[in-house]
Amino acid sequence: MKATVIGLGTMGGAIARRLVDKGFDVGGYDLEPAAVERLVEAGGRAVDPQQDGLGEVVLTSLPNDGILTSAVLESGLLDRMGGGLLVEASTALPATVEQIVERAKPLGIEVVDSPFSGGPNEALAGSLVQFVGASEPALERARPVLEALGSIEHVGEAGQGKTVKLVNNLMAMGNVVVAMEAFTLGTKLGMDREKLFDVLSRSGARSFHFLKRMPYVLADDYSARFALDLGGKDIRLGLQLAHEQNYAMPTASTVHQIFELGRAHGLGGEDVVAVMKVFQGWAEGKAPTPDA
Repeated sequence: MKATVIGLGTMGGAIARRLVDKGFDVGGYDLEPAAVERLVEAGGRAVDPQQDGLGEVVLTSLPNDGILTSAVLESGLLDRMGGGLLVEASTALPATVEQIVERAKPLGIEVVDSPFSGGPNEALAGSLVQFVGASEPALERARPVLEALGSIEHVGEAGQGKTVKLVNNLMAMGNVVVAMEAFTLGTKLGMDREKLFDVLSRSGARSFHFLKRMPYVLADDYSARFALDLGGKDIRLGLQLAHEQNYAMPTASTVHQIFELGRAHGLGGEDVVAVMKVFQGWAEGKAPTPDA
C-alpha cells in the first residue's frame, strides 16, 4: 500500500518509519528538510503534497488545529487526493476533524479520526493505542495502516476519537503534575529519590506515567518524548471543550497553570516531566531553569 505522511515531527516521523518497516511504500512531507531526510534515510520517499499521486492513504500528524486546517483545508490537499482515505492522527479539537469530514465527503474521501496514546518508542514498536472515530467502511479501509501502528479502539464517529484523546491527556497530564509534586515533597523530607521511586513504583501510588517518566527524572534526562508545550496545548484544548459545554474543570485548570509556569520559565521544549523542575524550584526557593 502506498501512503503519504504529512508532518514528520517526533511522532509523525516515528509513524512513517514504522510503516516503512512494515513494508508500506511511504512518502513524507515536512517543512523541516532534516525531518524528510531522516525518512529518506530510513527507506521512505520525499513527496510534494502540492502534487498528485499521494497514494491510497494520507496520514496527517500535525501540532495544532491551525496548522492542520492550513495543511488539509486551505492547501487544496483534499482536491488532490482523488478520493482515497485520510487518517487524521493529530491532537486537535473534534470540530476541526468534523469540518474536514464535511469538506471531504463530496470529494469521495473517507476520513478516519485516529489520535493515539503513546510516544515515538511505541510508534516504532507498533504498540500505540489508537482512539478511532470513523464509519465501519472507513475503518476497514484504514485497518492495514492502523494495525501496523498498534491496537484499535473504535470509539465512535469522526470527532469522537479527538474527544477521547483530549480526555485521556487531561487525565494523564494531571497524573504527571500530582506525581511530581508529591515526589518532590518526599525528597524535601530527606528521602533518597532512587529508594523513593523504587518503593512507590510497587505501591498504590504507581501509575503508567510515573513508571514511564520518573526514570527520566532520575537520569536528569528531560529531552522531549512529549514536549511540555504540547502537553499544555492539549490541556488547553480540553478546557476549551469544557467551556463550550458550560462545564467547570477547576482541577484541570490548576494543572494547566503548572504547565504555564513551566513554559514561562523556558521549559516548553523539554519533556512534560520537566514540571518536576517547577516543584523543585519551589522546594529550593528559586525559579526552575531549562537544560542547556
